[in-house]
Amino acid sequence: MSHAKLTKKWHSLDRHTCLELQGRKLHDYLRDCVLPFSPHYRKLFADHGLTARDIRTVGDLRKIPFTSKVDLLPTPEAPRKSLEFVLQPDPAKLARRPSVILRALLQGRERVRDRLDREWRPIFMTATTGRSTESVAFLYSQHDIRNLGLGAGRIADMEVNARDNRMLNMFPFAPHLAFWYMYYSGIDRNIFCLSTGGGKVMGTEGNLRAIQKIKPHVITGMPTFLYHVLTQAVQEGLRIEGANVLLLGGEKVPDGMRRKLTELCARLGSPNVTVIATYGFTEAKLAWAECPFPPEQTPPGYHLYPDLGIFEVIDPETGHVQPDGVGGEIVWTPLEQRGTVVLRYRTGDHIEHGLTYEPCSCCGRRMPRLMGHISRVSDFRALRFQKIKGTILDFNELEHALDDLRDIGSWQIELRKAQDDPLELDEVHLHVTKTGGQSQEALATQLSNMLHSRFEMRPNKINFHTQEQMCALQKVGVALKEQRVVDNRPKSAPGPAASANSSSSADRPAAVHP
Repeated sequence: MSHAKLTKKWHSLDRHTCLELQGRKLHDYLRDCVLPFSPHYRKLFADHGLTARDIRTVGDLRKIPFTSKVDLLPTPEAPRKSLEFVLQPDPAKLARRPSVILRALLQGRERVRDRLDREWRPIFMTATTGRSTESVAFLYSQHDIRNLGLGAGRIADMEVNARDNRMLNMFPFAPHLAFWYMYYSGIDRNIFCLSTGGGKVMGTEGNLRAIQKIKPHVITGMPTFLYHVLTQAVQEGLRIEGANVLLLGGEKVPDGMRRKLTELCARLGSPNVTVIATYGFTEAKLAWAECPFPPEQTPPGYHLYPDLGIFEVIDPETGHVQPDGVGGEIVWTPLEQRGTVVLRYRTGDHIEHGLTYEPCSCCGRRMPRLMGHISRVSDFRALRFQKIKGTILDFNELEHALDDLRDIGSWQIELRKAQDDPLELDEVHLHVTKTGGQSQEALATQLSNMLHSRFEMRPNKINFHTQEQMCALQKVGVALKEQRVVDNRPKSAPGPAASANSSSSADRPAAVHP
């Protein structure tokens, strides 16, 4: 079945049928691929007395223990721990399968051997960013790369409606999912795509020259970097006409950031641009996009691919699966992967309104969707502003609040210790660029009052910068991701270890309680 027909089939399924078909695929995938060839899950299932026969429905997933990032990190006993999650087929077992024997008779042994080699041999990798733990590699076979193109192509189908559209990929060049996802989206859907490698490869000026030269209809990249590029274009008096879609990933996309990017595009000559957020993570080897929606409408959610994987939303404290429409932590299980495979992977990402199987209000598709804002558990930090107690600060909401302010452009939150003393109180320094007509004093007062009313804290210092200075602070074109939250507290500051209850506990900065 072609990609288009396969996608159309899953678009039209009701919830019951979708889950039933997913259950069948899950059972077959465990029986034929994971349990015979995954060292980690073969042992895990044996330790819990499970076999593929015990997993026949999506509901049966609850019998399988969760996997988290800490399970993939190296230990002294297992320095190459992540390789235990790589499917390692036994050629003799594969050769005895009836389907393989039949293909060998019809097509010849050499052709079948090459086909199996392409399906199972890892030839490509992406990796987690390793910001707070060691980076973990995820391996792909040719089979995975085809699925990478399939998933990326579905995003292109939603956002790029014409074959003659041109796309500019400004995600940073690295062994990370975002760059390669958009690279393969152009290849899979036969759309012209120039991948610039972002700021580290071509810099802001190089990306602006590329935009001027190819006049893209679709621009993809990190929201913060794209904001810097468009701001620079305005300052230079350039025109960027014909852009229809800004496809963003790698960072949260608050409503304020959408508005600012839209306004910048309008000033540059593209008044009808649609800003679309994507959600993806290395462990899934996939990403998903919002359905395009009018500016006055609430985002309709991220369209998922039920033929390629299963999403669960769980209560992060109990691990129980949440009903449809109830928020919680996102858990991922693939249905088609080779290479590195993780089952029931706890992402540490929280979805505000959970899963829905209702038809999309924008496009009518019935595919499941993740609804609401997605936030990281690691963005909840305990800060000590007083001698008596600590304050839990939600940096997800803090970022949204700052982006929503019209009179500031770029910003950075810097965490420090008073007097740079590890035993002193925490301080928050706010760095901003001013875009409106307010004076610095008036804007500083507005910022301080807003943060106090919404977050019960006031920044210890508010510093105003030029756009050029802010680019240097955020390490635009230097770091893989622009630095919007920087923790400059002395590393020797004591603090309890991050909780291991969540899948991403290894990603969490330790709470500081001197």
